[in-house]
Amino acid sequence: MYPQTVAAYTRVLKEAKETFLRKTGNYGASWLVFRLSSLTDQIFIKARRIRRLEEMTDRPAVPEGPHEEYQGILNYAVMALMRLWQPTALPAPAWDNPASCAGLPPATLSALYDQVAERLRALMERKNHDYGEAWRGMRLSSITDHILVRVFRLKHLEDHPEQSDEIDRAEIYADIANYAVFALIRLAEEGPTTTCQPGEDVL
Repeated sequence: MYPQTVAAYTRVLKEAKETFLRKTGNYGASWLVFRLSSLTDQIFIKARRIRRLEEMTDRPAVPEGPHEEYQGILNYAVMALMRLWQPTALPAPAWDNPASCAGLPPATLSALYDQVAERLRALMERKNHDYGEAWRGMRLSSITDHILVRVFRLKHLEDHPEQSDEIDRAEIYADIANYAVFALIRLAEEGPTTTCQPGEDVL
């Protein structure tokens, strides 16, 4: 295995979890109102913005940079995987009752996040074993494109559910999460990132 990558992977997941728990503390578990298709769309919005930043020739109009957007992609994918891998562990809040999102203990969410993170790490280790860390030779723009391709696959499956019987949507979200982690590792290794200013989205 690659100890440098394992250490970096652990750090990225720890930082993303801290952001997730902090924002859940601020907003409650309001993200539980999202349907899976809405989580897919949130990932799409962030990946699309990263691609625009990669192609932009003028100064961005808002301060959040690629680091914040990749971390948001990671956390939205983790939310989806909590739903798919632990379907009975989260309540189904009434979308018209904000109070139904407020009572989930932070310790429960923390434990669920850790369970998803462990499965993601195991997947990363298996793929790194077979591919030999090929992602380190990819351009960051290619990582962004891989995320977008998988988002479009999810959107197609969501729009055509009759075609998705034998396709594991969780595998696609897991790939998205790990590509986001790889991007965050690369950004950390290549230099400082833009500091995120307080935003209004749930992640």
